[in-house]
This record gives sequence, C-alpha cells and structure tokens, in this order.
Amino acid sequence: MLKDFYDDKTEAIVDISNFYGEKRHILDKCLILFSKEIHEYILREYDCEQIGNLGACNGDIPIYAFEHKGEKIAFYLTMIGSALASGLCYEVHWQTGATKFIMFGSCGSLDAEKTKGKYIIPTESYRGEGASFYYAPASDYIEIKGADKVEEIFNEIKAPYVKGRVWTTDSMLRETKGLVAARKEEGCIAVEMEVAGVQAICNFYGLSVYDFLEAGDVLADSGYEVEGLHSANHDVGKFHIALEIAERI
Repeated sequence: MLKDFYDDKTEAIVDISNFYGEKRHILDKCLILFSKEIHEYILREYDCEQIGNLGACNGDIPIYAFEHKGEKIAFYLTMIGSALASGLCYEVHWQTGATKFIMFGSCGSLDAEKTKGKYIIPTESYRGEGASFYYAPASDYIEIKGADKVEEIFNEIKAPYVKGRVWTTDSMLRETKGLVAARKEEGCIAVEMEVAGVQAICNFYGLSVYDFLEAGDVLADSGYEVEGLHSANHDVGKFHIALEIAERI
C-alpha cells in the first residue's frame, strides 16, 4: 500500500503558485523553530522584519528575518508533525527563496545513557509517519543528508553530541513497548515527529536541511520520564548553535 503513495510520473494538480503567486528570492537560509519561547526570544533580542506569511483557515504563521553578521536569515514557528512541518518548509522556500533550512527541536530519548548531556544528530530516520511516502519511494528509513556537515560544525564549536538513527512517528501516544523495542533493536536512539517528512520534501525539491535535537523526555523500560521535556523544548542554546550552523553552510 505505502509503495502506491509516491508518484513522480504525473503532474500535481494543486500548484503552490495558486496560493502565493510567483516564487520569490529574498534570502538563502532559514531556521525552523518549534519553541514559542525561542521564537519570542528572537523577536525580542533582534531587529526583525516580517517577510512572508503562511496562510490557513485556522490562522496565519508569519515568516520573519533578522540580520546576523551581515547576512539575512529567516525564521518561523512551525507546526508539529511530519505532514505540517514538511509542507510549511516548502511554502517558506517558495515565499523567501531559502534553500538551506536549519531545524532544531526536542525529542524523546530511547537510550538515556547515550543521549544524556548531548545533542543528537540524526543520521537516518525511521519513516513511521505518512508525509514522506508522497515525496520518496517507500522504504523503512530515510538518510539525513546533512548529518556529516552538522557533525563537522559541532566538532568545530565543541558542542557535545551523539549521532544515530531516530524514529519519526505520527502518534506519540502509540509509542508502545513493542515498537520502542523494535526501533531500539534497529539502532534508534531517539523518537520525534518531523525529521523524515522534512528530509523527504527537501530531497524532492532540491533543498537542504540540517537537523539536530535535544532529548527531553525518556522512553525507558521502567516507564515514561517527562521531567526534562520543558527545558529541552525551550533551550535557547539550540538557537545559538543553529546560528553557528547558518554561518558555516
């Protein structure tokens, strides 16, 4: 069934230009944010201008830009989940011209010993969601192409990290003991909700995504540990690392 989702032989009926007009090119790099607190921090600490708008019947998402070391960088507060995050990524590309996206958020650790005190650089993601299957042929995992570059930058700035497979899920409430065990057996060290879809859509349209994560909650044999989730969600340190990546890509 999933193999039938991907069709690169016929044209799409719906075109993004129907909603946003002609493609624009304002800048090259964009930060994908998940934290409202980090979003507010940037608006407060930088001189920001609105350069676009993601419109929907349930509300709009503004696209902002600020200048960092002489370069204009966009940012926006994305929606959570593979389908929404991947679609918005392409809409932002269309409105701004950005081709290089730096995405950073939180995740659940599947191996607390490996991830404690370290950022996570995904190398592959298990496609436990739906959006990626419309943008890439069916497979269990999708390669995260920017992983080696992110690792190189982390080494340059001496940020602690671990690399490994992650699991992109569409439903955190169905992260069962059996599924967690299966993903861990395959080498997954974390679970999150966007990476596979965003990577697939970037591959399809010739864009680049550079992703890193911070583990907050832990899915352990002893139960679910949620104490570190708020800190991982809203750690402003991730934003400053994202700026270091933006400078070097």
